[in-house]
Amino acid sequence: MAEQNGKEIIYLDRNENNYGPAPKCCEVLKNIDFRRLSWYTRIHEKNAKGDLSLRLAKEYNLPEKHIVMGYGGEDLLKSIIHCYLKKGETLLIPAFSWWYYKSIASEVGGNTAEYPMYAGAESYHYDIEGMLKVYRQFRPKIVFISSPNNPTGNSLTPEQLYKILDEMKDTIVVLDEAYAMFKTTDKSYVKDIAEKYPKVAVIRTFSKYFALAGVRIGFALIGRELDYFELFTSKYLGYNRINEQIAIAALDSMPYYEHITAQMNEDKGMFFNEFRKLPGFKPYRSDANFMLVDMEKNKMTALDEFLKRKGFVVKFMNEKILDSQLRITLGTHQENVQLMKAMKEYAAREIVIDHRL
Repeated sequence: MAEQNGKEIIYLDRNENNYGPAPKCCEVLKNIDFRRLSWYTRIHEKNAKGDLSLRLAKEYNLPEKHIVMGYGGEDLLKSIIHCYLKKGETLLIPAFSWWYYKSIASEVGGNTAEYPMYAGAESYHYDIEGMLKVYRQFRPKIVFISSPNNPTGNSLTPEQLYKILDEMKDTIVVLDEAYAMFKTTDKSYVKDIAEKYPKVAVIRTFSKYFALAGVRIGFALIGRELDYFELFTSKYLGYNRINEQIAIAALDSMPYYEHITAQMNEDKGMFFNEFRKLPGFKPYRSDANFMLVDMEKNKMTALDEFLKRKGFVVKFMNEKILDSQLRITLGTHQENVQLMKAMKEYAAREIVIDHRL
């Protein structure tokens, strides 16, 4: 929540976690050893990159050299493109995906091709056969797979994921898993993927699930044939020492995050059920901390203005093939209830206006 022109604004448009980080993270800031600000880490004496990369190696049961740290997930996505994609080569991405994917490919003169997804009765789905068909057609240098996908919120099943990776075993595949922990906190499959598929990078972040978007910490778990990427991004003088301790405190606070995620899941169910009752809206189930909702395009501006007057900012999609949807980031329970109340008020007002016409 923030203030704009003296009015409290609840931002539900950038997939941030409005519950905030665990109390242990705040304790780190309250008890900073200020010498950490003056001195480089001595982690090289342990032949490692940082305290956090060592902890992540333990969490995921992988060698520390397979952990690559970055300035948020987007930094790692950009780095892997700049590392491996050359001018004229192709990056394969989901048809409904984050605009950033195309942007970073264009930075190096690369091309993008899209593989299909489709909207089902209650959620979006990857078209696996369609995806493999496009892959065989373009033979891309790199493939991005987002699971859960932004903005549609759908995930791959384990069977689908392994089928895709088996087909693409000779290609660099990047699994963008920024929202994965909202679906499951099981990490065991990541080790299996990194060991079985040496050209795969699994990219995760502390921004979403751990509510640390402002701290800017992302990490990649990479297969052995991406060792050049590890060298490409390695910071030999160490990482941000304060941020490392904040992130480690978050990893030590799983009960806190599991509790608020359970509340988010309840609220997603509430949103889905309530939006289905409102004329002109179609919600889709999501495995992430946001939901996509279809609506009438000609009413988007009016709804945007109405919600801002109520103190809410949500994301109105305005892209080539997603241009009549709103994407709502899950806020706190109170914020979600207030937003749904505002949506009902707007819908009731529209019904009155339509009857007058």
